[in-house]
Amino acid sequence: MVPMKVSVVIPALNEEKYIGYAFEGLRRQSFKDFEVIVADAGSTDKTREIARKYGAKVVIERRRGIARGRNAGAKVAKGDILIFLDADTKPSPRLIESYVKGLKGDVVAATGPILPLEKTKKSITLGYKFVSILFVKLAIKIGRPTIVGSNFAVRRNTFEKVGGFNSNLITYEDWDLSKRLKKYGKIIYIDDAVVYTSARRIFAWGIRGFFNFHVGNIIRYNLFKKPKDEYEPIR
Repeated sequence: MVPMKVSVVIPALNEEKYIGYAFEGLRRQSFKDFEVIVADAGSTDKTREIARKYGAKVVIERRRGIARGRNAGAKVAKGDILIFLDADTKPSPRLIESYVKGLKGDVVAATGPILPLEKTKKSITLGYKFVSILFVKLAIKIGRPTIVGSNFAVRRNTFEKVGGFNSNLITYEDWDLSKRLKKYGKIIYIDDAVVYTSARRIFAWGIRGFFNFHVGNIIRYNLFKKPKDEYEPIR
């Protein structure tokens, strides 16, 4: 069986301090047949230079918004499977292999655990596990799958069929995509598809500020279908 080619899409803006972690993790992948696309939103640091040094294809999407960046990367992707990571996120060595094995049959998308990249308090690590493992698994089980944009894979043809991310959304663009994808097949959770992402936003906002923002946004999204349209950059 010929393996499916994979495209890894990474949106970025001034991520020279972190994007190296993403590429270090990608260099160690057990599955080798993939390309990397960095969608840059007009960085003024060395983000693009670092991406090219690691052999990534760089596309420029100067209109801000992570949904626009992900769509721009997906537009030039050649893979049958699209894997989306954030620029401050390090994939585990079997991430791509796990997604390639998981996206078969009627499965159209998948997600997995997101754990902190840095050494943190136990409370922060537990919070990551609660949200990215327990909450996401429960959402999938009850038929309301909630993928997280910093770690998920999707069949390219299905992604294109639903029109990709809603570029008008600044936050919860990944939840919105989940709702549209589930109409075309299963969304599953893969325990081995682990990534480690920076907890810098929690460090900057504090646990309470981070919790209040996301709980309030969940309420807005579910009651009014209008998530917050501002998300402070943390770099």
